[in-house]
Amino acid sequence: MKCNYCGCVDSKVIDSRMTEDGTSIRRRRECLQCKRRFTTYEMVEQSSIYVVKKNGGRQEYDANKVRAGIVKACEKRPVPIYKIDRLVNDITKAVLNSGSNEVSTARIGDLVMEGLKGIDDVAYVRYCSVYQEFKDIETFMAKISEILSKNKTVK
Repeated sequence: MKCNYCGCVDSKVIDSRMTEDGTSIRRRRECLQCKRRFTTYEMVEQSSIYVVKKNGGRQEYDANKVRAGIVKACEKRPVPIYKIDRLVNDITKAVLNSGSNEVSTARIGDLVMEGLKGIDDVAYVRYCSVYQEFKDIETFMAKISEILSKNKTVK
């Protein structure tokens, strides 16, 4: 591993630990030339997953785009960041474990809605209104009524 201080390619591993989410290994290294220490992360290389859009176009899966949509839906809501991060990680795992090189935007949208439903009702309705392209107030009210009726049966 190349030292980012002196450029030497010889270093030794001092300590290795798995990261909290278990997706990578954190390695503490020491350069054999300048003796300075630095940290590297090792993770499994994932094959590319492509998202198939409604218009038939394809682009590489980007968890940051999923996160941005969830953050927008949760804007000004009391939703902790760790819940958003956990949801993004769960969605990414589901996409990667699907066994396919492609996933539809509809599948990703369904996973986001499913996750938001358990986190915050308002964020869920916000996301649904954009994702399902609510055309009028009746559609919006029908979704709210659905949530209210489910909440009454749960209590």
